[in-house]
Amino acid sequence: MSHGTRTEGPRTDGPVPAGRHAVVVGGGLAGVTTALALADAGVGVTLLEGRPRLGGLAFSFRRGDLTVDNGQHVYLRCCTAYRWFLDRIGGAELAPLQDRLDVPVVDLERPEGRRLGRLRRDALPVPLHLGRSLAAYPHLSLADRAAVGRAALALKGLDLTDPALDDQDFGSWLAAHGQSARAVEALWDLVGVATLNAVAGETSLALAAMVFRTGLLSDRSAADIGWARVPLGELHDRLARKALDSAGVRTEIRTRVTSVCADTAGGWRVEVPGETIRADAVVLAVPQREAHDLLPEGALDDPGRLLGIGTAPILNVHVVYDRQVLARPFFAALGTPVQWVFDRTEASGLKRGQYLALSQSVAHADIDEPVAALRERYLPELQRLLPRTRDARVEDFFVTRERTATFAPAPGVGRLRPGARTKSPGLYLAGAWTATGWPATMEGAVRSGVGAADAALDALGRPRPRHLFAIEEAA
Repeated sequence: MSHGTRTEGPRTDGPVPAGRHAVVVGGGLAGVTTALALADAGVGVTLLEGRPRLGGLAFSFRRGDLTVDNGQHVYLRCCTAYRWFLDRIGGAELAPLQDRLDVPVVDLERPEGRRLGRLRRDALPVPLHLGRSLAAYPHLSLADRAAVGRAALALKGLDLTDPALDDQDFGSWLAAHGQSARAVEALWDLVGVATLNAVAGETSLALAAMVFRTGLLSDRSAADIGWARVPLGELHDRLARKALDSAGVRTEIRTRVTSVCADTAGGWRVEVPGETIRADAVVLAVPQREAHDLLPEGALDDPGRLLGIGTAPILNVHVVYDRQVLARPFFAALGTPVQWVFDRTEASGLKRGQYLALSQSVAHADIDEPVAALRERYLPELQRLLPRTRDARVEDFFVTRERTATFAPAPGVGRLRPGARTKSPGLYLAGAWTATGWPATMEGAVRSGVGAADAALDALGRPRPRHLFAIEEAA
């Protein structure tokens, strides 16, 4: 990025046609979504990202001949906003969905040869679509399976608009509805830890109810799983950049915003090293702590609430073997520290052997452990889970750590999450941590971007693009 004040068009310090230019700070999924939506409505957009790439916390990097995702990201068929995003950037075919939900679950506490169970749906209507699978699920007792069904019906009956749900924890609610510790481990946390990045006892009932009702109880196909068959950088950086360029967005990477302030003409000044960019609207699509530091005085009644939104880590363990050791694309595990294991061989470009990625949510105990200690912890567990690894040679072992991967979905977090609008006209917030009603997922990030764009377009008097994903703006 060159320094000095630019002089071309409405994206500079020169006269700005009213309602025609916006600056989006942050190039993650929320920021890219916001920029595309605004540009599609005819607004001139400048997107500023401090990192050398787009994609936020869903990105790729090179390690030798491999292209590595920092972490395994999946989405569900009910993630309609993220699916819209994939369509918008031309990447839907590169991240296909399962034809039908099917999750292999391996329990190391069961005898060898009887360790595999499956969570899958059939063609029956909700909630019967999971009935046959739960009835045959070997990792729960008969009594637990019956209790799970009763709890699911009670969950379906909750009023998600009731603010009191946010103050309760999901674990206590499950216990009050007859769920044993085993049922929580083998079903509720199996799903919840992966989607919420918290165990049931540390999760807001409001968020947990939303996840399970939307994913498992809204439509029989809602929980079908999708994931990228290419590196995430291909989607969230290369294809996103191509879409932004085609939409006329000026995108600047390695560009850190130092301040955002209102000007005397009713617009905004965004400061980056060596340049001032004027705008009619600014969207802060950055993590909550960064947003807190950039917010001008008076933008929120209590900006300190943003600092009250906790964070939770995710650790990813990457293992390359000299041969194939896993025949399925992924599985979940019980009775072991290992949570979810994915085959990333083809997506990474590996030509020989097999590359597995272990996605470890709620990784507080492991996130700062040395690589050697993690190797000693996880390789023996993979040998227990996958007998073929016992004769295989480990060609590479490394970890990626996201210490603040998600916001913590703790009870009470709902009252801390702000909506898209601030008290400063023309200034908006986006990010999975804002009040989307969703946990910290790719879906939540895209929804926040749509909400911020809608709010900005309303203020700018610009029509909403017809193809933009429709959401109800969170309060």
